[in-house]
Amino acid sequence: MISDRKRLTQLVPRTLLRMAVWSLCLIIIGWAVSYVAQGVAALRIVALPVAIAFLFTALLFPITRRLRTAGMRPIYATWVSMLIAFTVLGGTGWIIGVRANEEFPRLVRQVQETADEVQTWLQTGPLHLQPTQISTWVSNIAAQVTKQQTVLTGATVALEVLASIVLLLFVTFFLLKDGDRIWAWFLKAFGSATPRVDRAGRAAWVTLSHYVQGTVAVAAVHGVIMGIVLAGMGVPLWAPLAVLIFLASFIPIVGIFFAGAVATLVTLGAQGPIYALIFVGILVVEQQLENHVLQPLIVGRALNFHPLAIILVLAVGGIVGGIAGAAVAVPVAAVIYRAVPELLSDPPVALPPGAAPLLAGDSEAPPPAPAPPTDLVPQADPAQPAGRAESGEATDPKGAVPPAEPAAPDTAPGPAVPGAPDPAADPAQAAPGAPSGTSEPR
Repeated sequence: MISDRKRLTQLVPRTLLRMAVWSLCLIIIGWAVSYVAQGVAALRIVALPVAIAFLFTALLFPITRRLRTAGMRPIYATWVSMLIAFTVLGGTGWIIGVRANEEFPRLVRQVQETADEVQTWLQTGPLHLQPTQISTWVSNIAAQVTKQQTVLTGATVALEVLASIVLLLFVTFFLLKDGDRIWAWFLKAFGSATPRVDRAGRAAWVTLSHYVQGTVAVAAVHGVIMGIVLAGMGVPLWAPLAVLIFLASFIPIVGIFFAGAVATLVTLGAQGPIYALIFVGILVVEQQLENHVLQPLIVGRALNFHPLAIILVLAVGGIVGGIAGAAVAVPVAAVIYRAVPELLSDPPVALPPGAAPLLAGDSEAPPPAPAPPTDLVPQADPAQPAGRAESGEATDPKGAVPPAEPAAPDTAPGPAVPGAPDPAADPAQAAPGAPSGTSEPR
């Protein structure tokens, strides 16, 4: 009788059968991911603030930990960390508001002058365009932009933003204050799988912390350099543009193109095409230094994605949650990428009893314990004739001498010495220098 499995193997080639199994697995995974994405999209008002709260917690937790180490209570350390964050954000917003209020009228005037110059060049230059054609193009562009806008009432948007901010602050506060207790309570639901989930969660948290702190450092360097360049060129609104470049750096690849385009257009409208080209050149050089020097050194430890993977992750995050979804898509993907292997891997092998683990500061492992002796045969006396050592005791090819039976004495044993121990009765009591079967001379 041929079993069903063999009959199926004979009817369907093995390669095609494997491809069918893998295709079924991919379909199931895609179906699960689709339902998860739909759930996140339906709950984006809750999911996005919680995800952003995790990012803020990873950024502020080093401050809270230092305050706790200094002896401050957790509640006070959390409040101080939150106040520091509010002070930084409030001060930055005040500076942007003051600079924008002072320089925005001048920017509008300069942009109008540049637009008039460009329109004149289009009419009198090599293109010889008609004013009606230019007006038609401007109207079409404005219509396309208006068509893509989503119609929402001001009250709905304000209510959603306010609810998201309140939820974000609450989640950040409690994660900073009771993060360890929340994690311990969360692990109770997994029973025997608790060690795996604990390893995965800790790996995910380390990855998220390194990513957020490294990205903030790189974005700060990027924003400061571009702000200095814009201020040196005399571009209006250089402070808001620098903050825009800083915030756009949190969205890899795509964000810098958007912020750079806005800053280039402002420079073009305020200072003309020469300054705009100079700014674009400096932006490209600085971006290359960031990609090849700062990113690998600071963020490369936590995130090692191919640019194609980053683009796909950003696309999915943007479709699900818009700009905020694109901002949190890459860290979420990095966390999943690091946590899943830890969740599926076997636990580390337990150390043998009495063996201490290697500490973080040790440069090398402790020396192994000496092996127990394997040869309890007393060593031969150096004064013994060489012929006895060659009397047939075989040695192991690896160099170890196996225990051998006592050789027959060359001569008949003499009379026993009174008071001397009997070697045949207890070999361990024999004199180290006396061979078996002979008496030690008096």
